[in-house]
Amino acid sequence: MGKTSDLTAVQKTIIDTLHKEGKTQKVIAKEAGCSQSSVSKHINRQAKGRKKCGRKKCTSSRDNRTLQRIVTTNPFKNVGEIHKEWTAAGVSASRTTTRRLMKDMGFRCRIPCVKPLLNMKQRKKRLAWAKDKKDWTDAEWSKVMFSDESKFCISFGNQGPRVWRKSGEAQNPRCMTSSVKFPPSVMVWGAMSSAGVGPLCFLRSRVNAAVYQEVLEHFMLPAADQLYGDADFTFQQDLAPAHSAKTTSTWFKDHGIPVLDWPANSPDLNPIENLWGIVKRRMQYARPNNAEELKTTIRATWALITPEQCHRLIESMPRRITAVIEAKGAPTKY
Repeated sequence: MGKTSDLTAVQKTIIDTLHKEGKTQKVIAKEAGCSQSSVSKHINRQAKGRKKCGRKKCTSSRDNRTLQRIVTTNPFKNVGEIHKEWTAAGVSASRTTTRRLMKDMGFRCRIPCVKPLLNMKQRKKRLAWAKDKKDWTDAEWSKVMFSDESKFCISFGNQGPRVWRKSGEAQNPRCMTSSVKFPPSVMVWGAMSSAGVGPLCFLRSRVNAAVYQEVLEHFMLPAADQLYGDADFTFQQDLAPAHSAKTTSTWFKDHGIPVLDWPANSPDLNPIENLWGIVKRRMQYARPNNAEELKTTIRATWALITPEQCHRLIESMPRRITAVIEAKGAPTKY
């Protein structure tokens, strides 16, 4: 018969159960198939609440609370900066201990989510828009052609600063960074519906109303023919200056195309943003040497988007709207 440390989990369970029933150690040892001394030692160890042996922790609970406060106050600091601030508070610990304790607390180093800044007026308009559209069906959303521009760079390696956060804190404003919408650069315009994607347009200059109307004429209309044929549809666009210009509104009226009203700074409501994300993730290991190779890679990757993917994204619209209502107009996870 083995020592106390050799007792199996089953034997320990039998000993604990029979001991609670008031059985003698001799009977317990016979039932568990071990020595009586092993039973005695196990019962005494449980009664005393002895813990496993090991090196004594070098930090106290107070020190650990200080570390958690430092990380929570400024989650964008790296481990070295956090360790320096912690030791400056009188704690004697190594950098490795600092990282291990942060991990034990549930903190993980992640790329922060980027969401547009929304003022209170914009939040109220988003909330009102979501409430107005909350009863739309999948069939109604399938009649909407979503469009957007996106910036593509030759290098996708620079992903910016990282943030220390716990599981479930991705959408916590403390752990997010703000984005600047569409910085001056060459953009790619695209459109999608539940039936698939339309042709891409590579923009060579800054998009003003005249340039945008050329895109609509030569790319949006062919996309509508491809995706809808002779059926009616509604066009979606954001509130960029070129999109909301009077001449652009006149262009839509002249062509008899209804435009979906859209809240400002709401990329989380537009499913084509998810398509751009899919394309960029698939391209993260591509290494184009120049702009022409980059365009070729984008076209090839865009062509791999399936109608099933588009249909699933369109089906997410009711969930997006519900999320906006629950967030009272604030940015959502989408």
